[in-house]
Amino acid sequence: MQLKNIKPPTFHPADSIVASTAGGFLCHSIQGMCRDVKAHQPKQPPKLGGNRAALFVYATVGLENMAFIANAISLVTYFYGYMNFSLTKSATTLTNFMGTTFLLSLFGGFISDTYLSRFKTCILFGSIEVVGYAVLTAQAHFPQLRPVPCQGVPPTEMNQCESANSTQVGILFAGLYLVALGNSGVKAALPSLGADQFDERDPKEAASLSSFFNWLLFSITSGAIFGVTFLVWISTNQGWDWSLGVCTIAVLVAFLFLSMGKPVYRNNVPKGSPILRILQVFVAAIRNRRLSVPETTEELHEIHDKEAGIGSEILSRTDQFKFLDRAAIVRSADDESRLRTPGPWNMCTVTQVEETKILVRMLPIILSTIFMNTCLAQLQTFTIQQSTTMDRNLLGFQVPGPSIPVIPLMFMSISIPLYDRVFVPIARKFTGIPTGIRHLQRIGVGLVLSIISMAVAGIIETHRKSVAVKHNMVDSAGPLPISVFWLGFQYAIFGMADMFTLVGLLEFFYAESSSGMKSLSTAISWCSMAFGYYTSSVMIELVNKVSGGWLGSNNLNRDKLNYFYWLLSGLSTVNFGVYLLCSSWYRYKKVEAKKADTCSSDPEGKIEMGRV
Repeated sequence: MQLKNIKPPTFHPADSIVASTAGGFLCHSIQGMCRDVKAHQPKQPPKLGGNRAALFVYATVGLENMAFIANAISLVTYFYGYMNFSLTKSATTLTNFMGTTFLLSLFGGFISDTYLSRFKTCILFGSIEVVGYAVLTAQAHFPQLRPVPCQGVPPTEMNQCESANSTQVGILFAGLYLVALGNSGVKAALPSLGADQFDERDPKEAASLSSFFNWLLFSITSGAIFGVTFLVWISTNQGWDWSLGVCTIAVLVAFLFLSMGKPVYRNNVPKGSPILRILQVFVAAIRNRRLSVPETTEELHEIHDKEAGIGSEILSRTDQFKFLDRAAIVRSADDESRLRTPGPWNMCTVTQVEETKILVRMLPIILSTIFMNTCLAQLQTFTIQQSTTMDRNLLGFQVPGPSIPVIPLMFMSISIPLYDRVFVPIARKFTGIPTGIRHLQRIGVGLVLSIISMAVAGIIETHRKSVAVKHNMVDSAGPLPISVFWLGFQYAIFGMADMFTLVGLLEFFYAESSSGMKSLSTAISWCSMAFGYYTSSVMIELVNKVSGGWLGSNNLNRDKLNYFYWLLSGLSTVNFGVYLLCSSWYRYKKVEAKKADTCSSDPEGKIEMGRV
């Protein structure tokens, strides 16, 4: 074929005009259709949740805990040196404050799940916390609101110091417990708000959810490091009014920053009182106690498909606590006609029954972790007092006693990224579990480490007292010739224990709870710490009475604190045995997520949550 004989087509001017006109009309029409399509096309909403939203939570947690943990560590010295409380009263006042803070988180969780969203709960309770810090700042600033500080006085003459009057004590407790109330609501709602930004039913986001709790602890640790160094230095060198003032500003900024992230949050909708739903199950089960429990789940009451709502969580029936299954028995027409008040108090759904079973199964787990937090309370009270009797010199710099916890905090800040980025991926390859190891296994590792920490604490205290005797400084108010960094051993081990147990508990309770009680379950996990602090106060009083005064004087060099540490180690060993029984008995929940739409990535609608 010869191309040279092919003539190019010829165009007349008229053809060009027609072509141009047609092309212009066609282009104009296409552009018009495009504009018309764009005009009718709905705007895509901005992507909500994910790591971008979680960043606001991390920052808020860091700033808020910078203030809270710094005071949790050092307030015992404020009570002892500025409010002129005795050593024992200083320790019990702090542990009672900490215990109340964590216990009140149940109230915050109830408010969050029942009436307010998690975001609104954080803002409301955060405002209360700011007011509490402002009250404490005012008392520390104005001398007439507190007694004359009794500092530099030998321990044997502390009873000669001026005691705080009732008004001064009242102002102190008002500020403390406003902080406790505000912080409790934040503790219940803020971790759940952050976890809500990841969908645990999405395999990709499930792994991110596991990392979230690790990085949440990293944020807490980072804020705490800054608090126990910078804020403690301020309180020691510039005064408590400056330190508490910085705390007030930091917490205020934290919740202003949390508010900035509101447009990108996935916000939960309160689903009514979880406590009321649980009570309904018990009442219905008692009313139906004479009925036999059906063998098949299909004979029990459940709401499926569109009735349950898109994305609703439906829990599968388990074989434990079968008595509660009576609450979901479907009565015959004759039985229903005899009921004067038919409704949720007579018949509940299987999901509602399983929600109640989950809470009942969780109780032994939470009870068996309380004693570890009793040990933690000692590191925030007696160990801080130990540090004030030791040489705190570091390269010419005098390290404040309450700053010693920076040792485990630094250790944790290094360990958490290694755990999340190295250990979890490796473990995940072997176990197939998104979290690497199961939640209950992680908690168990922490309990073992807490036993070791208390045993080491007893050995270090024995050595410290031997130094006091050797240098004839048993009744001296001056520092002993032994470095304060000896306390770093017990702190470092317990820091690792906290990394395993605290995150394990938070993740366990969030993952295992139903969608309608996430905040309340998070609050339950904090209650382990609450009862741990209360148990510490009881233990101190009980040990003093039974032992004849192991911790009875204001002089640690004469007390038997080392015996007390070893007693805690022994009791922790017994507690660990109880935990092993409880964890082996526990049954993980099973979720059947049925959606109203047909475009589900899980066509069979069943997601197995067991052993995660």
